[in-house]
Amino acid sequence: MDSPTTETTPPPPTLSGPFVGAIDEGTTSARFIIFRAGTDEIVCFHQIEVESIFQKEGWCEQDPMAIVNTVNECIAGACKKLVAVGGKVEEIVTIGITNQRESTVVWDRNSGQPLVNAIIWLDNRTTSTVEELLETIPNNARNINYLRPLCGLPLSPYFSGVKLRWLRDNVPVVSQAMEKGTAMFGTIDTWLMYNLTGGKDCGVHKTDVTNASRTMLMNIETLQWDANLLKFFGLPKTILPEICSSSEFYGSIAQGVLQGIGITSVLGDQQAALVGQQCLAKGQAKATYGTGCFLLYNTGPSIVHSTHGLLTTVGYQLGRKAVPFYALEGSVSIAGAAFNWLRDNMNLIQNSGQIETMASTVDNSLDVYFVPAFNGLYAPYWNQDARGVICGLSEETTSEHIVRATLEAVCFQVRDILDSMHKDCKIPLAKLMVDGGMTVNNLFLQLQSDLVGIQVLRAKIAETTALGAAMAAYKAVENRYQMEAPLSKSGPREAIKPSISATDRNLRYQKWKMAIDRSLNWETSTLPQGEREAFDGA
Repeated sequence: MDSPTTETTPPPPTLSGPFVGAIDEGTTSARFIIFRAGTDEIVCFHQIEVESIFQKEGWCEQDPMAIVNTVNECIAGACKKLVAVGGKVEEIVTIGITNQRESTVVWDRNSGQPLVNAIIWLDNRTTSTVEELLETIPNNARNINYLRPLCGLPLSPYFSGVKLRWLRDNVPVVSQAMEKGTAMFGTIDTWLMYNLTGGKDCGVHKTDVTNASRTMLMNIETLQWDANLLKFFGLPKTILPEICSSSEFYGSIAQGVLQGIGITSVLGDQQAALVGQQCLAKGQAKATYGTGCFLLYNTGPSIVHSTHGLLTTVGYQLGRKAVPFYALEGSVSIAGAAFNWLRDNMNLIQNSGQIETMASTVDNSLDVYFVPAFNGLYAPYWNQDARGVICGLSEETTSEHIVRATLEAVCFQVRDILDSMHKDCKIPLAKLMVDGGMTVNNLFLQLQSDLVGIQVLRAKIAETTALGAAMAAYKAVENRYQMEAPLSKSGPREAIKPSISATDRNLRYQKWKMAIDRSLNWETSTLPQGEREAFDGA
């Protein structure tokens, strides 16, 4: 008689490396994604939501320590999954970091602990600070573009330098630490790297050129902190990290499952998407659709100072001795967030899965135009006092028309930015690379192509931001890796072409501009004196 056998679980199949990890710390969640090195193949990932804190209207904060803990949990979770599918953590050769930009952390040099919650990029508490800074501009010019020749950016609540000035003026513990020389500042990449490499004991204090270019404190030509900018904002240089390229050795992880692994790339999230989309040649552009929408146009080694409301920023610098590539950027503050408003405030939809279905049940928006300027308009208008408007409502308007008009609102805002890019660069764009959550919506991409009049090419994978960080990290450790060549695992992109006439496109855009006119300066608008007197006397 045969002896009984004991059933055992077979070991997982062997999955060979090398692998590259990417920390993607965004506004609403953090992820650690493991790629097969030199490809866009995702082996595994782990993602956790990050909670925001809204203490007052217009404020948005996050707990800096919660961000660090969440990232560490993501790293541990993804590495556990790597082992489960047959891979070895030891074959992760390097990692990169990509992050929400402009968000500002200040901590104590001695304790390594944050002095205050992180002020997140979309926080607009610093509107009053911008007004105060405008008053200091010579000749009472109040010109928001006064610093553009130095940093490429207009004065706006958006950027880190303004947030730092607000903290200096309003939080005594921060101002005291600045005076004593014990304050340290960083955007989220710097804060994460400082903690991952040892914190107060041996943590490195560095950032890259893309994140530094969003502070208003770095000279856009020298790629170094600028004494005149620091003087304008009244900030000490002692708080600032060292500026490095986007692809080089920063430091090694001090503890945990990845102890000893090097961090070899840092890119702000939108610049990482530019790299991940392989828009590495002058004249290429990408759009990332998420809570907001961000367009970057690669201008090559040339700095293009926009005269049409766009930002001049660093696209990437792939190595300490590499030539930096620049970009023009246009930012739409409300893209996917408009559908959250339709769901949470108006109850017009229950979930994002309904959007395409509802919008497809009608042939058009029935001449309804929605400008979702809930907290002002970004590029190319830069009007903080704009507010949302819905124009063209009639008795026949349904919720489906409003949902479709919301999709079109994102498309029209992208056209606003692309038109400005064309005016600044004099080169018409032939195609637009797109990525982000909204690009799963086929109707949306068709509307985008129709309303801008060019081909729209959808990314093969959604994680182009993390991919860009992984590509830059691998380049720093593998000199033979050619980023400019198509990724070995990438197939052809899906192209969506325009399906309406130029006449129809331009007529609809004219109506959009009429709606924009009605939204501008709403917060500060008053009736003309004669009309106000007539109204009061009625």
